Amino acid sequence: MHNFPKPLSAPTSFGITNYCCDKRLVWTLLIILLFGNTIFAGEQQFAHLGDLKLENGGVIKDCSIGYRTFGKRNADGSNIVVIPMWAGGKTEQLHLEPSDAGKLVDTNKYYVIAIDPLSNGVSSSPSNSKLQPRMKFPQYTMRDLINAEHELLVRTLGVVHVRAIIGASMGAMQTFQWMVSYPDFADRAVPIVGSPQLAPYDLVQWQTQIDAITVDAGWMSGEYKESPARTAEYEFGAILLTTPAEFNRKMTREKVLEEIRKARDNTAFDANNKIRQVQAMLSIDVTEKFGESWEKAAAAVKAKTFVIVAKYDHVVTPMPALKLAELLQARTMILDGDCGHLEPSCQSDKVNAAVAEFLD
Repeated sequence: MHNFPKPLSAPTSFGITNYCCDKRLVWTLLIILLFGNTIFAGEQQFAHLGDLKLENGGVIKDCSIGYRTFGKRNADGSNIVVIPMWAGGKTEQLHLEPSDAGKLVDTNKYYVIAIDPLSNGVSSSPSNSKLQPRMKFPQYTMRDLINAEHELLVRTLGVVHVRAIIGASMGAMQTFQWMVSYPDFADRAVPIVGSPQLAPYDLVQWQTQIDAITVDAGWMSGEYKESPARTAEYEFGAILLTTPAEFNRKMTREKVLEEIRKARDNTAFDANNKIRQVQAMLSIDVTEKFGESWEKAAAAVKAKTFVIVAKYDHVVTPMPALKLAELLQARTMILDGDCGHLEPSCQSDKVNAAVAEFLD
């Protein structure tokens, strides 16, 4: 079992990316949680889906979805695990070595397909689209995102059924959407610190992050030369990712002021990409296609489900996930430490063991 580091002065997570003093990307929660410290990434690959039709009538032109694979697929494909990434996350950040012990997903047993979501800067995004750049890139829903991933798996990879879908934060939102959009696709589902429908608190805090970008003087309706609200991006992460108790234990007054100053140099942050991904998260509602009935949505789910939440999560509050879990009579794990949204990394031994057992 790896002795995983806990998040320190500049935590990074699925929605909000911060940089430490030497400008290196800090380990994200999912990297720590799933894959440990050994660096080994599958080759970046792309599925070219053509024009992707959206629920709102729009189209993402020449849509491309990035992905990487790890491990070996068995003859009947019964060992496939899909991992949708967190907000802002890229599959190149995943680190996985078959010899690692204590991982959430053992690639000696499972064939992992990790998917780059729309608007992460790898798959089709406001930042890289030639036909629909910046805010010309259409707004899409969580269902649109899952439909694109389904196209990747079925049309490009010939995958029609998988052992499990596992995701954290926005990856967990995708997992919840998979459960109702394509209920026959996976035997098991493990959403970690995510939500099937954002709670009122979640709606406010995510919309506030969009507003911080669009009211910035440098926004220019998305035609900025440098991403606006870079300091606010760090500040949201500092406030939301952990609890006040944990943050104050790990951070000094001098250090936090230094980190705020350095956040202005965060050239990796792209505001347009963030807006489109946040809008997709705001759209998540697994009950919408079921007359807003939680009971009917739950009845549609066929995957055996293990829901993991953090009691003091301020990024994605846990109540909606627990509500659906109760209706599903699903296995749950409620983490109650001071790490907030980062709690799965702080209790990685416990989480890894439980999920590995659930997959077997």
